[in-house]
Amino acid sequence: MFIGEYHHAIDDKGRLALPVKFREELGRGVVVTRGLDNCLFVYTQTEWSQLAERLSKLPVAKANTRAFARLMLAGAMELEVDKQGRVILPDYLRKFASLKKKVVIAGLLNRLEIWDALVWQRYQAGTERNAGDIAEALGELGV
Repeated sequence: MFIGEYHHAIDDKGRLALPVKFREELGRGVVVTRGLDNCLFVYTQTEWSQLAERLSKLPVAKANTRAFARLMLAGAMELEVDKQGRVILPDYLRKFASLKKKVVIAGLLNRLEIWDALVWQRYQAGTERNAGDIAEALGELGV
């Protein structure tokens, strides 16, 4: 299970060290793809396989499901985790998420999210301002 917020930096070669706490669970390879809300999603190989299986069962006749599958699958890249626990983030993924040097890696149970630190800060501030409304909406869903 991935939880917590970790501040890291991308080096000049596009390498990003993954949090030490998660390296064993992530193993020697991960899948990184375009996420939602202007971030990247990082999955273990096992979790990615399960997600891909669910995506393959979505109705291809619906435009929204095709668009979501394209976002997740066409943008995905299998990345090797080196001996220092780093991955090299492809340029197109760094550009998609507007990643500069400082990033935040957020643990969200079955995946990690990689955010530009400033974008994360703005997102968090907005979420905190609307926490009451968000909680109320989730309460209606039984959360």
